[in-house]
Amino acid sequence: MGTENATVLTQFILTGLTHLPQWKIPLFLLFLVIYLITIVGNLGLITLIWNDPDLHIPMYLFLGSLALVDTWLSSTVTPKMLFDVFAKSKLISLSECMAQFFSFGISATTECFLLAAMAYDRYIAICKPLHYPVIMTNRLCVRLLTLSFMGGFIHVLLHEGFLFRLTFCNSNIIHHFYCDVMPLLKISCTDPSLNYLMLFIFSGSIQVFSILTILVSYTLVLFSILKQKSLKGIKKAFSTCGAHLLSVSLYYGSLLFMYVRPASSQVDDQDMMDSIFYTIVIPVLNPIIYSLRNNQVKNSLVKFLKRNA
Repeated sequence: MGTENATVLTQFILTGLTHLPQWKIPLFLLFLVIYLITIVGNLGLITLIWNDPDLHIPMYLFLGSLALVDTWLSSTVTPKMLFDVFAKSKLISLSECMAQFFSFGISATTECFLLAAMAYDRYIAICKPLHYPVIMTNRLCVRLLTLSFMGGFIHVLLHEGFLFRLTFCNSNIIHHFYCDVMPLLKISCTDPSLNYLMLFIFSGSIQVFSILTILVSYTLVLFSILKQKSLKGIKKAFSTCGAHLLSVSLYYGSLLFMYVRPASSQVDDQDMMDSIFYTIVIPVLNPIIYSLRNNQVKNSLVKFLKRNA
């Protein structure tokens, strides 16, 4: 049937994570607890940074922005997913679907830029410590943060515009637990080749740019660390970069596994598992990773608790 004679669909059904009744309650409770910890952990980290003048430096401004983006990303996806677990109707309108993808896209892209900016910050701090206060000023930090959020907005605006050229008439079933661009392209009855090309060019370029920035920064950091003769200095450098490297590895590891993996008959289920990792699991891990490995954050938390006891 030609698209001109077909009924254009404006309501979609999200299949969610499972149709098995015995898994609904355990999954709901698990992801509810993860979401609550995510909100408390990230907003708590933002509060600490906001209230402690000692943390008003680029490193922690980046960290606070990362916590904000993680809260944004998780809140875009998790509440709707939790609601759909027990909902009789999992319908979502085209406008709601587009709005969810828009919010998800901004936060996910911004996180890529933020991780790259944080790697550059650590490179300057370790490789050029004497020049760090001159190079990495709060003004430069604010500019990098602004560019990160603007980059996320412009990137997703581009893909959102290309999504509006599509029509949906063959199927209204989205095999996912939120509206992402790839599941939408799969059910389009308009040729999505141009959309795939734009994804390859722009999303691929952003990932290559951010990954290369991180790799180059930490390669230079590694060489700088190996030149140090002080064991204390080496430990401090590894401690400073360790949390960020762990966060980067988790985030890009799941993204690369999702987009580089060969196609298979279970691709939808595997895509959902990967999506759970970087939309729900990583946002809850980041505040834990950075807090447990950062003495200044832990000291700030102790001072905050004593002051409000």
